[in-house]
Amino acid sequence: MSAFFLLFLPVIVPILGGFGLLIARFKSRMVRQIYVGAIVIVNMVLSLVAIFAAPKGQIVTLVPFTDTFSIALRLDGMAAFFGFILCTLWVVATFYSFEYMKHEGKETKFFSFYTMSFGVTMGLAFSANLLTFYLFYELLTLGTLPLVMHAMNPQALYAGKKYIIYSIGGAAFAFIAMVFIMYYGVSLDFTFGGILNLTQIVGREQWLLVVFVLAFFGFGVKAAVFPLSGWLPSAGVAPTPVTALLHAVAVVNAGVYALVRLIYYTFGTVFLSGSWAQYVVMSAALITIVYGSSMALRTAHLKRRLAYSTVSNLSYMVFGLTLMTPEGLVGGLTHMVVHSILKILAFFCVGAILYKTHREYVYEINGFGRKMPITMATFTIAAIGLMSIPPLPGFLSKWTLGTAAVYSGNPLAYAGIGVLIFSTLMSALYMMQIIFKAYFPNKEIDVAVLTKDVRDPNLFMTVPFILLSVVAIVLGIYHQPLMDMFSNIAHGLF
Repeated sequence: MSAFFLLFLPVIVPILGGFGLLIARFKSRMVRQIYVGAIVIVNMVLSLVAIFAAPKGQIVTLVPFTDTFSIALRLDGMAAFFGFILCTLWVVATFYSFEYMKHEGKETKFFSFYTMSFGVTMGLAFSANLLTFYLFYELLTLGTLPLVMHAMNPQALYAGKKYIIYSIGGAAFAFIAMVFIMYYGVSLDFTFGGILNLTQIVGREQWLLVVFVLAFFGFGVKAAVFPLSGWLPSAGVAPTPVTALLHAVAVVNAGVYALVRLIYYTFGTVFLSGSWAQYVVMSAALITIVYGSSMALRTAHLKRRLAYSTVSNLSYMVFGLTLMTPEGLVGGLTHMVVHSILKILAFFCVGAILYKTHREYVYEINGFGRKMPITMATFTIAAIGLMSIPPLPGFLSKWTLGTAAVYSGNPLAYAGIGVLIFSTLMSALYMMQIIFKAYFPNKEIDVAVLTKDVRDPNLFMTVPFILLSVVAIVLGIYHQPLMDMFSNIAHGLF
């Protein structure tokens, strides 16, 4: 199969398949589920074939505009890594959603946009240049907006309005950067080390640093960088399969992925490292970590607590990226994969509690540990991982970030180590509170009455719990091949 089809099919198949849901008429829910399941499984296979078989570095042009501007796809190390996370976790999330969406309604519309967003996000992963990336970045906003607004009640409409305003506003700042790169770059194609024309920017360095900071906060909207993170907790009104993808895989990771492309493949660390712009963006990451952790602790709503936890954890990754060293990039990528697995698991478990019991707050889950053993046991694994307790992989990623901060020699990075320790302590507090409520209920409350109809959901939901838990444990113990791959990416070898 040619490189064109290897890279194009994982993008177009789910887009067409999702569009087909809007015009098809299915006889039953089961038939629709078979159709959706077949699309996402086929696309996972197509994506994995592309990741492992497509020629590395070969550009596939979809729409040529001029000799230098085009819509094009290409596979490199970052694209392979991000694409692998997307295609595997999307399948797990889809099967979880088959059961969960029973009580949400409007399933055809939901799965249509859910499936189309799969293809758009794969297009984002495989983008060869800044123009293509920007196109799919905007399409991702439009594709996920109906998912955020799925319930169409006042809360969902407000969350959707907030999401679109933040996202389009951020994209406007990112667009400014693209215009400048068109003029001051040797091309728009992502190149490890950067694409600025270093002779042409002489005397204009400060302007380019301003543009970089604007683009950082523009793309940083989806990465929930403070003060542009307000949309993320509000988006928790969406169905849990959506929030799991928003907060753990697709949208927020797309924001971090955009920052990787911006720092390491567009402006370049040679130009940025040691500048005032580096200190600005690193400070923003550290402030976000403290803000997200503090808000998570004071928030009693389960999904919003996990949302603020996501705000904090995303900036762990951003902190690693803003170190602008190979070790920092390794730390950021490590935490991306660790957080994706652990947080989607945590959201799935909280979604199961909501689905089976309609309880939404920490104080409402007294005694659920015995009544929902699979749900709460797997949530505990996710919580312990996010608290960075070995041998689960949360320890690995934070240790990698901490050592990268030491090796960087950056004075602000040393402060970052203290911030990581503070955030880890806060994570232990807000996660353990949930676990203690579930396993050590208040004896003054009649737990038997409160938990009378509480039980684990069916296999559509519990199998993803168990699968993700096993993956998390294995990753914590056997991670060296993954770390070697990240090292190759960080040194421009893959």
